[in-house]
Formats: sequence, structure tokens, C-alpha cells
Amino acid sequence: MSKMRVALIEDHDLTRVGIRTALQQKDEIEIVGEAANAADGLKLLNTLHPDVAIVDIGLPDKDGIELTREVKSAVGTDELGKTKVLILTLRDNKEAVLAAFAAGADSYCMKDTKYDNLIEAVRVTYNGNAWIDPAIARIVLQQAQQNPPKLDSANLETKSGQRLPTSSVSSEEIIDPYTLTERELEVLQLIVEGCSNAVIADRLYITVGTVKTHVRNILNKLCADDRTQAAVRALRSGLVG
Repeated sequence: MSKMRVALIEDHDLTRVGIRTALQQKDEIEIVGEAANAADGLKLLNTLHPDVAIVDIGLPDKDGIELTREVKSAVGTDELGKTKVLILTLRDNKEAVLAAFAAGADSYCMKDTKYDNLIEAVRVTYNGNAWIDPAIARIVLQQAQQNPPKLDSANLETKSGQRLPTSSVSSEEIIDPYTLTERELEVLQLIVEGCSNAVIADRLYITVGTVKTHVRNILNKLCADDRTQAAVRALRSGLVG
């Protein structure tokens, strides 16, 4: 089994050491490099091409959002664009959250999250899905409900770095809740909270195979390409809370 190759870009030494120590407890994770600023981080990513880059949003020379934008702009041009970005931050304000996802961040995790959540966030991100901290999901939902126009749909991007069609996240879009079964709504809620299939299965007392079936049905019914797009549509339409 190949290991998940992870790079850390974090300017606070103690935080970086703590994250490294936590991740290294798992044999499935290999820390391939570290950097304390965006310039060195970009060089690191260009050289090592890790599977997942954990990027602090508050780097001293350039914020993590701009670094994420540079990484994601390389999609389709070189190996750099294949690196998935997990934003790690203490900032939970609406502007930072929306800017991070607009820049193409694959996942968003709070620094004060539990160790198990950080490990799960790395796993989910590595597997090509979005891990959204529950606190972040609530912020996005609140923003969508209170002031939808400020969610610039033209700037929302999928985890592949490609922009979503405006119609797919329109503030006028209404999804009939009866389109989804009660169980599918439960699964959708957990997707929005950033849960993996395994966690969803555990919480709902069903098998992972059943979860995958529900996820496929949800994507089909919401006309979504992936879990991230489904979560955005669910939040924008008020399907989950």
C-alpha cells in the first residue's frame, strides 16, 4: 500500500512540529517536506509534488489562499497542479472561508481540531474528496442563507480547480427536499460536515457499500459532479442545516 505523501507549509515552528508529530504516528502517512513560508513552500511543492499540502492560511510572505491559487492554476500544466490542498487555520470568518474555496482549496480544517479529525481530513483529501470542518460548513450555510449574492458563484471552484457553471450554484436555485429520501438527506448532511464514507457508515449504522450507493444517488439527483459540488448546492438551497 502506497503512503500518502504530505508536505507542511506552516510558519509557526511549534505548530508545524506538532502537526508533523501527529501525522507521523500513522504508518500510512509520509511527511516529505516542510516549509515556513510561501516562497519556500512553492519550491518544495514544485520539487516533491506531494499528494497533499497542508497550508497555513497566515504565512508571513504570502497568505495561504494566494499560494493555493498558484498551485491550482497549474492544473493540467504540470505535476504541481495534482497536489491537493488542505487549508489549516485559526481563522473561521466568512471572507477567509469563501476565499479559500474560491482559490481552489480541496479541504478546510481548523487548527484546534481534534487529532483524529486532522488524520481524517488528510485521508479524505488524499482520496479526492473535500473535508470541510463542521464549523466551516455552518459558516458557509449561514452566509448562503443570510446574504446569498455575496457568494460569487462565478468564483466557486471544484476540487479540480475548474469553475462551476453559474447555474449550478445560483442563489435562485431551489431543490425540492422530496427529491431525496430521508436517508439520503442524512447522508448529505454528513457529507457537508466533511465526513468520509467510513464515518458516515459508522454514524448511521450502515455499510460503506450502502453509503457509496446513497452518495451516487445524491450526486445524480443533485446533478453534481462530486461531493464538493453536492455540498455547495445543498448549502445554497437550504437542504441541510
